[in-house]
Amino acid sequence: MLSRVVFILCLLVSASGFVSPPVALTIGLIFGLALKHPYVRASRVLSKFLLQASVVGLGFGMNLHQVVHAGRSGFVYTMLGITFTLIIGMGLGALLRVQRVPAFLISTGTAICGGSAIAAVGPITHASDEEMAVALGTVFVLNSVALLIFPAIGAALRLTQSQFGLWAALAIHDTSSVVGAAAKYGVQALAIATTVKLARALWIVPVSLATAMVRGAKAKIQWPWFIGLFCLAAVCNTYLRAGAPAYVLAVKLAKIGLTATLFLIGTGISVATIKRVGPRPLLQGIILWLIVSIGSLWLIRIGWISL
Repeated sequence: MLSRVVFILCLLVSASGFVSPPVALTIGLIFGLALKHPYVRASRVLSKFLLQASVVGLGFGMNLHQVVHAGRSGFVYTMLGITFTLIIGMGLGALLRVQRVPAFLISTGTAICGGSAIAAVGPITHASDEEMAVALGTVFVLNSVALLIFPAIGAALRLTQSQFGLWAALAIHDTSSVVGAAAKYGVQALAIATTVKLARALWIVPVSLATAMVRGAKAKIQWPWFIGLFCLAAVCNTYLRAGAPAYVLAVKLAKIGLTATLFLIGTGISVATIKRVGPRPLLQGIILWLIVSIGSLWLIRIGWISL
């Protein structure tokens, strides 16, 4: 009873509009580590819906020309980054003697878009519930760390809005954490991070198809339709300016929805989840994430990656 009351109150606080994304995530983490989650399944469903709806809502604050430019420029970086991450990730998994399926799930989640990518390729690889939990737990823990520390690192290194938005999109796993970190950093960083990250998320489809071909499985692909709606929202904001007041409200609601999403994600990390992950998969995820984060930041800083 207590956990239900506390959960609802914390969710209402996170959705109040007065709490920042990192604070909402921290509240969720404290709840997840201190209390038993009363609504595990419902929370997962709600967080997925809120994330997709929030991304669409943020599209009403984007300029289509900026979206197209960022998406086109980020395509090559994304393709190379995904290939590099998958190769390094599987190599680390073999070196650390992580089982092949969870090693692939962790590598895919790091390369593309965290939990969404894992959920897409998991059934194709015939991953067990335990293997899915290990991969998702690893990615969610690192997402939480990234959301909390990336804005501070960006400020300390005096990254520009463009540099930080690109770094967040390339180095943070889940779309929710990318958008949350970028929103904390600035409006331009948010626009770039969201666009490049969604272009990265589209790679769920070809990677899922390639996995199915290798495994000889019949792939049931989870098409990310919300990305198309995001682009449609950007079209409306760019060319149908009569709806500007409604667009402002949509963006505001989207940011609130994203903050609530991060609280829900935080509640999914418990002591049991951390124990279930175990040292080897977590170590694989940490090393791979550090390689991607530090490598992409270095390339952005020296100007080899830019928009």
